[in-house]
Amino acid sequence: MKTYMAKKEEIKEKWYLIDAEGKVLGRLAAEAASLLRGKYSPLYTPHISMGNHVIIINAAKVVLTGKKLKNKFYFRHSNYPGGLKKINYGTLMQNRPEFAVEKAVKGMLPHNHLGSIMIKKLRVYKGAEHPHAAQTPEKWEVGILDGKRGKVINWSR
Repeated sequence: MKTYMAKKEEIKEKWYLIDAEGKVLGRLAAEAASLLRGKYSPLYTPHISMGNHVIIINAAKVVLTGKKLKNKFYFRHSNYPGGLKKINYGTLMQNRPEFAVEKAVKGMLPHNHLGSIMIKKLRVYKGAEHPHAAQTPEKWEVGILDGKRGKVINWSR
């Protein structure tokens, strides 16, 4: 028996909507990255972008556990000597929460050309409104499948 490999023509684009209100940033990012890769599809093929689009709303209401708001930093460099800038996540979540969520999801995707294709299918919005109602996104509840019982465990607090 041969392993089935999906072709580009067979893949149908699906749209998913994730509400980030009260969800932990890392678990939310892991679910979104898994949806972008197409891991939940029975046609999953590792070397093809599966065509899933993900919309994340309420990014400003995402939760960071522990002392990460003060102790975790976002670093960037201007490529000039002494050009290292660092911002703690408390400030980043106040000013640009969409960027923080997008960066977390991007870090969980493959770091190659395929990952750059997948990240373009992610849309993150600060509030509850989004302009993609015409695509009729399917609501996705963030949770982890329990292996024993097959139920979704909701990890939100």
